[in-house]
Amino acid sequence: MPVVTTDAESETGIPKSLSNEPPSETMEEIEHTCPQPRLSSRMEPQGTTFRDPIDKESGKEDRQTLTAPAPFADETNCQCQAPHEKLTIAQARLGTPVDRPVRVYADGIFDLFHSGHARALMQAKTLFPNSYLLVGVCSDDLTHKFKGFTVMNEAERYEALRHCRYVDEVIRNAPWTLTPEFLEKHKIDFVAHDDIPYSSAGSDDVYKHIKEAGMFVPTQRTEGISTSDIITRIVRDYDVYARRNLQRGYTAKELNVSFINEKRYRFQNQVDKMKEKVKNVEERSKEFVNRVEEKSHDLIQKWEEKSREFIGNFLELFGPDGAWKQMFQERSSRMLQALSPKQSPVSSPTRSRSPSRSPSPTFSWLPLKTSPPSSPKAASASISSMSEGDEDEK
Repeated sequence: MPVVTTDAESETGIPKSLSNEPPSETMEEIEHTCPQPRLSSRMEPQGTTFRDPIDKESGKEDRQTLTAPAPFADETNCQCQAPHEKLTIAQARLGTPVDRPVRVYADGIFDLFHSGHARALMQAKTLFPNSYLLVGVCSDDLTHKFKGFTVMNEAERYEALRHCRYVDEVIRNAPWTLTPEFLEKHKIDFVAHDDIPYSSAGSDDVYKHIKEAGMFVPTQRTEGISTSDIITRIVRDYDVYARRNLQRGYTAKELNVSFINEKRYRFQNQVDKMKEKVKNVEERSKEFVNRVEEKSHDLIQKWEEKSREFIGNFLELFGPDGAWKQMFQERSSRMLQALSPKQSPVSSPTRSRSPSRSPSPTFSWLPLKTSPPSSPKAASASISSMSEGDEDEK
């Protein structure tokens, strides 16, 4: 759209024609000066650095890194004077317009910022090829009035959003219901939120007029995680968390705990410590018993092996066919042979008899009968004669 402007700009970046100075005669089309996304939705992750497609004009890769949190809206102060044509969702998904990013707005309370919040913002950021995500955060006064008390104050909630990688800009003290003036001020093209009707401030759905204008883009909620769920867990296990914080050094006054409950919690902590000690002793005793059982099994197994070996060796020595029996039989036979005298042959070998010789007489060994000695002298003489005979035989 052709408009009147000057070739130069003022120090604030605003065209001089908009700085209460007379325009020159030069006619040209105003370029968009909208802030660019910190990270384009087309960028691919490479560690902490994200890569954009190759720039068509320079032919070089454009690398950006996240080294600072997202700015606040009042710090950026978008003063782009170029007209923002109304876009359809189909046009935005095709990558138009080319000369500026599509400005997507998402709002909320974002108390106890969790993964469900981050996933919703990721969906809003990746709705279109080139999106600039503005996130509105309601103040404490507005939130306490329409929704209830929050765990985190507004400053903490602002900072939590600034450090989300999908957020390009944070709008503080965002309105509860979006007005045309607010949409025009921040040049918002689309509003992203889950499709469930949000009844509040006397309205059945605060996003109804946005949906009717064709500016609403739905996102999906993350099941199983929400701020209400987290608070429910804390309330359900309140005693556990109160005792834990008392044990970590927080005072009863800081925890808003009465004197009696403080003593009860501290006593319960002591009981839990004793239980933990008993549990540790039981576990150690079980480990000791298991070790003893393992060692006893090993000892029994070794004893069985040694006993089998001993029995086998014993049977080899003293069994029915053992080596000891054979050795004993051999030695006993030798002893018998050594102790028993050799007997003379009963008969001599047969010889051929000549007719001239007579057969040799046979002798039989008969005991000789001796008469007792008649006198002691005779007895001593006989003994001496016997001893002399023995010496002669030797």
